[in-house]
Amino acid sequence: MCGIAGFVGREWSREASAEALRRMCDAIRHRGPDDAGYFLAPGVALGMRRLSIIDLGGGHQPIGNEDGRIQIVFNGEIYNYRELREGLLRSGHRFSTHTDTETILHHYEARGDRVVDDLRGMFGFAIWDARRERLLLARDRLGIKPLYYREGDGGVAFASELKSLLALPGVPREIDPAALADYLALGYVPEPACIFRGIRKLEPGHTLSWSRDEGVRVARYWSPFRPEDATIGEEEAVRELRRLFSEAVRYRLIADVPLGAFLSGGTDSSAVVAEMSRQMDRPVQTFSIGFAEPEFNEAPHAAAVAKALGSDHTELIVRPDVDSLLEQIIVAFDEPFADSSAIPTFLVSQLASRSVKVALSGDGGDELFGGYTRYLDLMRRDHRLPAPARHALSALARRLPHSAYGRNRLLELARSPHGRYAGMVAHALAPEEGGIAAAGVAAAGHDLDSLLRRWFDDTPERDPATRASFVDLQSYLPGDILTKVDRMSMAVSLEARVPLLDHPIVEFASSLPARLRFREGKGKWLLRRAIEDLVPPLVLQKPKQGFGVPLRLWFRNELRGRIDDLLRPDSAVYAYVDRAAVSRVVREHLAGRRDHSAQIWKLLVLHVWLQTPSAAQVESSPRSTFALERA
Repeated sequence: MCGIAGFVGREWSREASAEALRRMCDAIRHRGPDDAGYFLAPGVALGMRRLSIIDLGGGHQPIGNEDGRIQIVFNGEIYNYRELREGLLRSGHRFSTHTDTETILHHYEARGDRVVDDLRGMFGFAIWDARRERLLLARDRLGIKPLYYREGDGGVAFASELKSLLALPGVPREIDPAALADYLALGYVPEPACIFRGIRKLEPGHTLSWSRDEGVRVARYWSPFRPEDATIGEEEAVRELRRLFSEAVRYRLIADVPLGAFLSGGTDSSAVVAEMSRQMDRPVQTFSIGFAEPEFNEAPHAAAVAKALGSDHTELIVRPDVDSLLEQIIVAFDEPFADSSAIPTFLVSQLASRSVKVALSGDGGDELFGGYTRYLDLMRRDHRLPAPARHALSALARRLPHSAYGRNRLLELARSPHGRYAGMVAHALAPEEGGIAAAGVAAAGHDLDSLLRRWFDDTPERDPATRASFVDLQSYLPGDILTKVDRMSMAVSLEARVPLLDHPIVEFASSLPARLRFREGKGKWLLRRAIEDLVPPLVLQKPKQGFGVPLRLWFRNELRGRIDDLLRPDSAVYAYVDRAAVSRVVREHLAGRRDHSAQIWKLLVLHVWLQTPSAAQVESSPRSTFALERA
């Protein structure tokens, strides 16, 4: 696991290129504290920081091919690299290391841009081909590993994290109002947008190529969508899922360093640990944390699961100094990011990093197999009203005051399926709709019905719950869940692996009919069937519990001073949010009338982020006059 950075296409002097590249790599030292490497040639610079996991002594990057004219820097793990390597050796390729990095390089020689089709794992990489004076960037299918880029100066710059790109001289820091609106709606900035104009995230399952003649070209090489297999039987599906899951875990046990697993005691993490225990010849090292507040403390259940599975378990009950952790966590994301479960994710990663360098996690099971309650809600409320009726109901509802009884119910009935889904995962922006955005930001944002439509409309023939899960796979999963796990684990130089997101599992899950995802009012039916003889009975008996934190208590205690600071009239946050709406939300929450924890956390994160190094030099321009407004 590493961090990569570089740029092509601009004729920097060799000294200036070296200095800029070193700054970019130093900014992501936490991603790779074990080693650093640089490749410099006229018009191109590639750099990396390495966290040594495979071939500890021989994996220095960048790595070149036999004649040195093709160079690669790579972040991630390719789990099938040994099989690919054997085929390449038979074809006459010569290797100087035993790394997966060099395997990608030689496979590129054989397959060109189609190299990505054969890679099984998580990755962000850059290949410079001097023969063609061409750069290839690629990101893994699900977006487990990040990759930012910026076009400009007749070329392109790239990096694993935004802070690395911002270390490159001349990169502007002008907030994109549409991206900020997305953040206020969703709590994160979804791909391909970035909080700063001119910077993009390479989307999961995409490549980017650059050459002087063709410039930048972005292409999609993979999609999770598969036709529904309506004929598959339950027992056949159970056997196939067990086979794929066992194989995915086996691949992710490849390492030359100690590895363990996160264990919450939930279905997904317990299944991962159980399968690891079945395949390993020693107890699995497992790690969990709990909070002092009983309703947020899963540690006793995790300990019981660990005992039943025979793992070597470490737990920590924490009462975190969340006020002092706040800046550290927010800085790690570079962009505003409001999933409060980042706090326990950071703490459990920190705990695990004291003993291991790799930890397996159970992320992805809810999106693939229907674990979120919103999927069941969509199944229950699958009322397909004709479009004219929905439009009439919407017009009627919008004439009513925001507080009017029945207004929200009318709006709900008026929404299309993607609109109903968006209403479940996103907050409204405009204050008159219950949102908190300033007028300029709200005007720049998407309306809720169109926010996620580009993914929802890809599969019009599937049921609403399955369509929503496909949207989550391409928005919430990479934008929130995987971003959280990557940044919080990498902040403590820990590699996190996600076996449930092995792409053969994803492709299989996407073909399943709804009857194998949902049954008896429950989601994840097939996954539960597939692991029922693998995990202890107490795992499947326990109701689902999210990875939550006691925000309501913190806002009244540990974070009360932060709330008071947020409400100061001179707070920079009021360039982007409506002062009256913020006052209302905070007042209602502190009085106990409504739980606005999620909205207040978004506000607090934005308020603190505006004071971080990433945002300290934010620029304004005539195109973003909203940034100068005050309520």
